[in-house]
Amino acid sequence: MRRVAWVACAVTVLAIALAVALGVANGADPLGKSHLVFVVTCAVAGALVAGSRPRNALGWALLVSAASFALLEAFGEYAVRGAGLAAWPENWLWVPANLGVALVPLLFPDGRPPSRRWWWLLGPVGALALAAAVLGAMRPGASGQVRADATVPNPFGVDGLAPVADAVGVAFTVGAALTFVAGGVVVLRRWRDPQVKWVAWAGAIAAVVVLARLAAGLMDGDPGSPWPRASLFWEGAGAVAISLLPAALTVAVLRHRLYDIDVLITRTLLYGSLSACLIAGYALIAGYLGALLGKDVALPATAAVAVAFAPLRDRLQRGIDVLWHGQKEEPHAVLGRRLQEAAVLPLIAKAVAETMRVRHVTVKVREGGETAFGPLPVGVVPVVLPLAYQGEPVGTLTLWPAIGERLLEDLTRQVGVAVHAVRLSEDLQRSRERLVMAREEERRRLRRDLHDGLGPTLAALTMRAEAAQDAEPEAARKLLEKVADDAEAAMRDVRRLVEGLRPAALDTLGLAGALAAHLSALPTTTSMRLVADDEMTNLPAATEVAAYRIAVEAVTNVCRHSGARSAVVRLSVDEDRLVVEVSDDGHGRTHCVRPGVGLTSMRERAEELGGTLEVTSGTEGTRVRATLPTHEGRR
Repeated sequence: MRRVAWVACAVTVLAIALAVALGVANGADPLGKSHLVFVVTCAVAGALVAGSRPRNALGWALLVSAASFALLEAFGEYAVRGAGLAAWPENWLWVPANLGVALVPLLFPDGRPPSRRWWWLLGPVGALALAAAVLGAMRPGASGQVRADATVPNPFGVDGLAPVADAVGVAFTVGAALTFVAGGVVVLRRWRDPQVKWVAWAGAIAAVVVLARLAAGLMDGDPGSPWPRASLFWEGAGAVAISLLPAALTVAVLRHRLYDIDVLITRTLLYGSLSACLIAGYALIAGYLGALLGKDVALPATAAVAVAFAPLRDRLQRGIDVLWHGQKEEPHAVLGRRLQEAAVLPLIAKAVAETMRVRHVTVKVREGGETAFGPLPVGVVPVVLPLAYQGEPVGTLTLWPAIGERLLEDLTRQVGVAVHAVRLSEDLQRSRERLVMAREEERRRLRRDLHDGLGPTLAALTMRAEAAQDAEPEAARKLLEKVADDAEAAMRDVRRLVEGLRPAALDTLGLAGALAAHLSALPTTTSMRLVADDEMTNLPAATEVAAYRIAVEAVTNVCRHSGARSAVVRLSVDEDRLVVEVSDDGHGRTHCVRPGVGLTSMRERAEELGGTLEVTSGTEGTRVRATLPTHEGRR
């Protein structure tokens, strides 16, 4: 199919070259053939689309239209030279030529109508096209499609059929025009799509050039034509401007994501409006004031235009940004400010959607939540972008439709920072919740121990003391002995409660001494050894407690699960960090070390202070290594 497409393109180009040559030989003005530049562009665009997307009917529609126009011109010019049979294709080739152009908007960009409902229009238009082509092929007289002064009649014309053929031809022309307009409305309704922006940009350029060309024709003093027929500049400008449409269609279908169309459009608006303002200002100063003063003011007018260039450009740039982006700044600058204000995912998604003018945005945090803003139509393929912060993946960003490559790069960088901030906020919130829960659990434990332990003991002490006051000496002595036993039990409960809050050995023996005392009292067959630096003084209270609890929990795990013959507890100070390491020679394996309650508790104790906990396990044993700050406030 690719070969067929390029053969059709080559035939079209050869037919156009033949038409131009025959037209010059027939005495036609070469400028009158400038519209064939558009036909060449359609042929090339059709070959590019059909060659790379054979199933896309858009490329074939462009090729059929271009080939029909080219053959129409070639046969028409050949008929002028007296070839009677050449006048026959001129009578009906105009139908497929115009039908192909009319279908282009509806087939853009994937080669299919927007929905099946459009067949109510395409069916009648197709039937009218077939009727117009058949009747046109049998219409008597000269066609006049190529030359208004054509005199060679249709060799296959049927007398009396001209009124019917003309009526059907008019009906087809109206139907094709309605199809083209309806397709254009459908395309413009998707103006946020980058593909549509390419076509809209080309159409706007073509419309401006056509209007300027019309204005030049109305003021050139030639009443015979509204167009400047004798101007090579305007003929060339018109041909190039119209040719932008098929070129933009090709770029939109094949490579629309490789270019930043928003930048191109805004720059076109900027320099177009800037040129218009400067030309108008120069004309006003040099023309009106010159005529009013009777002097040549060209030099002052040029100076005034030069002085006004920079401030006028800045003002126009701000106005275009407001018109196009809805903001008074560049979109990435606005997005950066709004993302700084957005602290939760829904606000981030809303800020991206409103600032970048996209319809759908989904922000997903890695190992966290996600939120969406705006509906995602069924069947569309959104753009999914990875988000990272300092090289670390933090989530993904999904948006539709796509935007320019430069904006995508800025977008992922800024949204990555915002999502990282959300992750930190969520982690902080979870840490606060764990702290509150731990505090409440500790309070519940204290309340239970005081209520179930000290409470009954103190009540019994009170009752026995009261009974001893009225008892006989021997009975009083026995009661007092029980009071002494209960008092000792109460003291043991108090010590246990105090030990739960903060081990008393830390205050009397220090961290190393407290751990040594604990290891020596363990009822285990595992050989325990403590290795500690001499610099273990002036540690924060929270660091001492965390280090003690982590070491005790790690040693408990060694005794219960490792089956080790020996274990070593090391305490060392590395700059501003206290390192607590418990290693054994047990039968540890990576898959055996599961994050249970003990490991989770150790990790939480370390992270609460801004430290870390690492657990490694292999054939040579298991190692638990915690780093904790040695100064308050260090993180």
